[in-house]
Amino acid sequence: AEELCRAAAREFVRSARAAIRARGQFTTALSGGSTPKRLFQLLAAAPYRSQVDWSRVHLFWGDERCVPPDHPDANYRLVREALLERVGAVNANFPMRCEEGADPYQLRLGELGKVDLIHLGMGPDGHTASLFPGSPALHADPGRLVVMNEDPTGRNPYHRMTLTYAGISRARLALVTVAGEAKREAFDAAQSALDATN
Repeated sequence: AEELCRAAAREFVRSARAAIRARGQFTTALSGGSTPKRLFQLLAAAPYRSQVDWSRVHLFWGDERCVPPDHPDANYRLVREALLERVGAVNANFPMRCEEGADPYQLRLGELGKVDLIHLGMGPDGHTASLFPGSPALHADPGRLVVMNEDPTGRNPYHRMTLTYAGISRARLALVTVAGEAKREAFDAAQSALDATN
């Protein structure tokens, strides 16, 4: 898991530097979870921290639980504590706010166009972002980039806001980090499905 996170940190830095050289800014959407938390901690420390011009970073979220931003389960809080408070202010950050609904975030991403990098994890049930098996978001209109969603099984609590598959597919790069034996079966199934489409 540690080497996975270090490889992800190197890719994050590479992508950020390339985007800043090409377009003057780096747009990224981040996720929550234990593996992403370790990635953010690495990015906030040497040697990676000094390799990114954080003043040119525009930060978005791939999904969020409908809880206050300082709630222990909020992805915003995780990113703030593990990364933002350590690297200083980024140029702009756009947390998902469930009380506003999905439409304002949809509009913001639509105006942005492509996101340079979306970082995703995977749950033991195979979900990424907050796209849970059997949930309505899996069948969202192709024009929807962001929707409200929930896990129909109740295993993953809270109502959520999430990027859809259409939203994720607009990224120049989707970086997925998966670690842990509990996720092996879901990862192998996803890999087999991907191999079958290629």
